[in-house]
Amino acid sequence: MTAHLSDHDENPLLAADGLPRFAAIMPEHVEPAVQWLLRTQRDALDGLRDVEEPTTDWLEAFEKIHESVHRVWGPVSHLNSVVSSPELRDAYNRCLPLVTEFETALGQDAVLHRRFVALDERIGATKGTEAQVVRHALRDFRLGGVALPEADKAKFRELMTPLAELQASFEQNLMDATDAFSYHETDPDKLAGLPAIVLDGARKAAREKDLDGWLLALNGPTYVAVVTHAESEELRALYYRAWATRASDQSPEPERWNNAPLIDEILRLRHEAAVLLGFSDYAELSLATKMAGSPGEVIDFLRDLAGRSRERATDELRTLSEYAGRELAPWDVSYYGEKLKQDRFRLSEEEIRAYFPLPRVLDGLFALAERLYGIRLRAQEADAPWHSTVGYYAISHADGTPLGGLYTDLFARPNKRSGAWMNTCVNRARLSGETQLPVAHLVCNFSSPVDDTPSLLTHYDVVTLFHEFGHSLHHLLTEVEYPSLSGINGVAWDAVELPSQFFENYAWLPEVLREISGHHETGEPLPDEKIATLNESRTFLSGLAMVRQLEFALFDFELHHAPEPQSGDEVRALLARIRNEVAVIQPPDYNRFENTFAHIFAGGYAAGYYSYKWAEVLAADAFAAFEEAGAFDVATAERFRRSILAVGGSRDAMDAFVEFRGREPRLEPLLRQTGITARRRSQAT
Repeated sequence: MTAHLSDHDENPLLAADGLPRFAAIMPEHVEPAVQWLLRTQRDALDGLRDVEEPTTDWLEAFEKIHESVHRVWGPVSHLNSVVSSPELRDAYNRCLPLVTEFETALGQDAVLHRRFVALDERIGATKGTEAQVVRHALRDFRLGGVALPEADKAKFRELMTPLAELQASFEQNLMDATDAFSYHETDPDKLAGLPAIVLDGARKAAREKDLDGWLLALNGPTYVAVVTHAESEELRALYYRAWATRASDQSPEPERWNNAPLIDEILRLRHEAAVLLGFSDYAELSLATKMAGSPGEVIDFLRDLAGRSRERATDELRTLSEYAGRELAPWDVSYYGEKLKQDRFRLSEEEIRAYFPLPRVLDGLFALAERLYGIRLRAQEADAPWHSTVGYYAISHADGTPLGGLYTDLFARPNKRSGAWMNTCVNRARLSGETQLPVAHLVCNFSSPVDDTPSLLTHYDVVTLFHEFGHSLHHLLTEVEYPSLSGINGVAWDAVELPSQFFENYAWLPEVLREISGHHETGEPLPDEKIATLNESRTFLSGLAMVRQLEFALFDFELHHAPEPQSGDEVRALLARIRNEVAVIQPPDYNRFENTFAHIFAGGYAAGYYSYKWAEVLAADAFAAFEEAGAFDVATAERFRRSILAVGGSRDAMDAFVEFRGREPRLEPLLRQTGITARRRSQAT
């Protein structure tokens, strides 16, 4: 591509304002844009260093530098997650070290650190939000190694770039290994039990490859459908093994995408960085930005929940085994769980799926947001979307005042990261007199529409959508005007799941279920008797679900709390020990779950996966306030918006919760919600 792409006016990544023009961004735009960006921001930093007596105007200029980096690098990272290609990935991987080196050097800048110290003394506590911006900046300087001797600063910088590269490679290996698998079948009897929506999609995929029969992928919806509904144990076992061995030495191509060596290096680099900064291990470093006060507090919290849950989980597994008439393998549990649920509650996930066409669910979801918070979401044609299925919604206050926007990318496809997440597209900001409204990305991996049939969601999918929309509301309803603290930014990571898990509760309320459901053929809402049995089933197998998450959380935290970095067989031995302590279902020896644990090896949850359970305590207690006042009580919703959603990271997470609830959180609402009986012992926070 010719050199003119580096020109500011020709590069879509360098548009000064407005929404990113995603469709116009090509891999060849990335490196010139990043190089221009970092060069100009270094010049801007030079100007800030020259200011001897910084003011809040100086602080806004510093925030603008971070926001400028996000405006360029954010779209690149997003596209690499949702429409990855070899060319885009190469461009991303070439620029990741440049961005990492810029951010690491910034965190070690002694002159800028002194300016923040001076600003902290000048501001004091008189300006709450500005003071919090400064406090967070000083903390980040400390965690970036600003106080280290020069030799240790250099060593820290040497660790950060390969660490970022390894984490990106972990995610890319997992994506490639997932996309590489397919299962072709021409015998319909071998696919008996699979939902029609999955079979229709597989038939369409086979036709596109000029194949007879069905071609099944290994995306999330297909995997869940197979292990939950396939009558063939052979097929369930095949899919379980394929899913559990991705990116590992047990996969069909063990030398190509094996994440095990990456895990060893990631753990080593994290541990070395933590020790350089004066921490005993990476878990201690991680807690510097979280609510939890110490590793011991986290481990005690998780073990307390495990102690309360394991007996119930054991009973549930025994019940399933008795129902099946035999000992169950891991690939049998979801299948017989669904069968038992159908028998016990006369409730089939596939039966109620027909009542949750995605367009109807979205309409009801947005109506709920309007009812609670007085906001309106209106569909608009997405300008230059990255994929033809992407939606865009303009969001406004009830009086029509613009509030922000929401992108939705909801269907599974190749070259897209698995799972579901919310990410920031544009942060709310008011800097140097210019206002920028927030825009969020809401990403899921649901089954795609097939021909005239819309995407039909399971109730689990519905809960997932509500979860990610809860994150989106946190981002969109912020009133903080410094981007480092607006929305989810600056929020303690073990509190960031509070708004999302809180919002999940509405996906169970009868009134909401009637609003979001409508049979895709008749339009009839989910019948009241099905709504009642759905709620009766809410705690079905909740013990098994609880210990599974606790297994992941304890493995993550103890792995990062080890006195020395773990590697190879030590990682697997630790996971086996945690499973023996917590789990009631033991996987086969070939299981390589750790090689797929992108949350902690590629995402932001290292020594932080416990946050899901920690925040679940907060969320259950917060929703209990709505149960007391009324689920749609406007005054309570306004208090939640004002105390939790609006403040972003501008307030301490515990202080914000106490303002809303009038006290610190209690464990009992979560135990009640999950059907797990509290024992007479000390309560975890």
